[in-house]
Amino acid sequence: MPPHTDTITLWRPVGPKELELIEQSGMRTFPPRFPDQPIFYPVLTEEYAAKIARDWNVPASGAGFVTRFQVKRSFIEHYDIQEAGGRSHLEYWIPAEDLPAFNDAIVGLIEVVRSFT
Repeated sequence: MPPHTDTITLWRPVGPKELELIEQSGMRTFPPRFPDQPIFYPVLTEEYAAKIARDWNVPASGAGFVTRFQVKRSFIEHYDIQEAGGRSHLEYWIPAEDLPAFNDAIVGLIEVVRSFT
């Protein structure tokens, strides 16, 4: 199977504090969730991630960033795609306790592809 079909590209909107923790990992992992954050939600499109980074992260923390990364299909296919308020708002809901396994399924580095202030 060609390498590009073994992975899927996902995006994650983050604020400055989460980005700092990602950078501390060498751009390889997402940080653990806080107790009031039971779900980690990577999204399926850059446009949706940008909307969240711009409309939610900037007002909440002064900046928002869109990250892009590859995840092994064999891992992510165990989760259903969720629609979060509209057909263009598609995301995976990864339980917080599954985040270490999710991080292990990331192929390559997490990249920052957009920023908003």
